[in-house]
Amino acid sequence: MNPGENAMKIGELAARTGVSVRSLRYYERQGLLTPLREANGYREYSPLAVETVETIKLYLNLGLSTEEIAGFLHCVLKNKEAFCAEVMPLYRSKLEEIERQIVELSQIRLNLQQRMAAMQQEQMESGTTERGTAELENS
Repeated sequence: MNPGENAMKIGELAARTGVSVRSLRYYERQGLLTPLREANGYREYSPLAVETVETIKLYLNLGLSTEEIAGFLHCVLKNKEAFCAEVMPLYRSKLEEIERQIVELSQIRLNLQQRMAAMQQEQMESGTTERGTAELENS
């Protein structure tokens, strides 16, 4: 790309992708996005930066971290995802992590339901309700 030819400033890239300027700078610091620099230090992005940012957004929405994305982004931008060996193990790992979280959250939900049931039972046995208890405390 010749400097200035079809180039975008960071604000325009942010507007086109719906990503904040702050996030674009973060992607740059993580090595995910590489702008050219003008003589005055301003960032200049090629039209391909839009595709790069959209790809980053896709993988972030899959729950991957920027560090994980950095490990395969170059490959998926050049090839089909299916041909990037780094992707499938990451997907498997992410699914295993999600399954563990589901089990953990299910247990937390069960614990909360049991505590609520125990509280309701105790209230019924003592003849008070949630509202009645608050009224007693305020008396």
